[in-house]
Formats: sequence, structure tokens, C-alpha cells
Amino acid sequence: MYNLNLALEAELRKLVEEEITRLKDNLANGLSVPDFETYKHQVGKIAGLQTALELCEEARSNVAKKY
Repeated sequence: MYNLNLALEAELRKLVEEEITRLKDNLANGLSVPDFETYKHQVGKIAGLQTALELCEEARSNVAKKY
């Protein structure tokens, strides 16, 4: 079961990191950001996903301390 959890975490982290990269690329090319509100929304999504990765690392650390 532990290996399955590690695989799930690794896959989720990979998907989140890919989404962050996709959103950053969209911001960099500028074509998909027609106005400032859209820009702020995209930046907020990136920040939220980065926070999710940080929380995932914190959860891993907390579990490691318990077991």
C-alpha cells in the first residue's frame, strides 16, 4: 500500500508541475491573456498550485515523523 501511495503522490506532483508550466507558458506568450483580470487569475492559479506542492511536501514530512 505504501508503494501505491508514493506512486500516487509522484504522479500528482508531476501533473501539478506540468500544469504550472503550462500556465506559465501561457503567460509568457501573452496571446492567451487578453486583459489584466485574466492575468491576475492565471497568476493566482499558479500560486495556488505551488502552495499545493508545498503542502504535499509538508504532509510527507509530517507522515515521516510519525512513522
